[in-house]
Amino acid sequence: MSASPLPEELAPCPDAIRVTGMNKWFGEFHVLRDIDLTVREGERIVVCGPSGSGKSTLIRCINRLENHQSGQILVNGIELNANLRNIHKVRSEVGMVFQHFNLFPHLTILENCTLAPMWVRKMPRAEAREMAAHFLEKVRIPEQADKYPGQLSGGQQQRVAIARSLCMRPKVMLFDEPTSALDPEMIKEVLDTMIALAEEGMTMICVTHEMGFARQVANRVVFMDEGRIVEQNEPEAFFHSPQNERTRNFLGQILGH
Repeated sequence: MSASPLPEELAPCPDAIRVTGMNKWFGEFHVLRDIDLTVREGERIVVCGPSGSGKSTLIRCINRLENHQSGQILVNGIELNANLRNIHKVRSEVGMVFQHFNLFPHLTILENCTLAPMWVRKMPRAEAREMAAHFLEKVRIPEQADKYPGQLSGGQQQRVAIARSLCMRPKVMLFDEPTSALDPEMIKEVLDTMIALAEEGMTMICVTHEMGFARQVANRVVFMDEGRIVEQNEPEAFFHSPQNERTRNFLGQILGH
């Protein structure tokens, strides 16, 4: 007799990302130590920890901007290794938003957003422009399409960077401290854009010190220190009853209690 199907809310979700026993060195410096991390499809993970703990290196390894030396990284079932075809497949499915925007200053906002879909996805220009306009509308700056990055505020440039990533229709979005280079008054507009993405079910890993965002959006908060994942839990338990002394010290410093 066949087993009855699980209720929809209990049905297993496929893993978007699975990192197993991963290690990374910069020369003799052991920057990531025995990392195990699974991110399910539609899950939203916030990674936090002190400076130098390996947070940004971890997410840079997940789209092969950095090479790991041992262990395994699978993204949508594809292993990230020296195989260039695999790297290309993963990068086409994983959006990355950096701390410092990384927009092309000599291209308009619209051109920044259409470049990758046209070159990587071989999308016709008219279709790419239509999609770019759609995502610029989604991040609430459609009127900036014909301007250049230097004419926009930092918060607007970061929203363009998010729209540019979305134009590749990624299955996963990685955010590397997306608000840390912004003036305080610009942070909310970027976080609001990310919250809207999260509410639509985008799989996300975000390295950030914005603990309010972690409380509101994350399914799970991961704390790293000295290259290791020290603790991870859902936000309520993470903030109210951290298990590790290093986590408690970090939260005491960043939250002021």
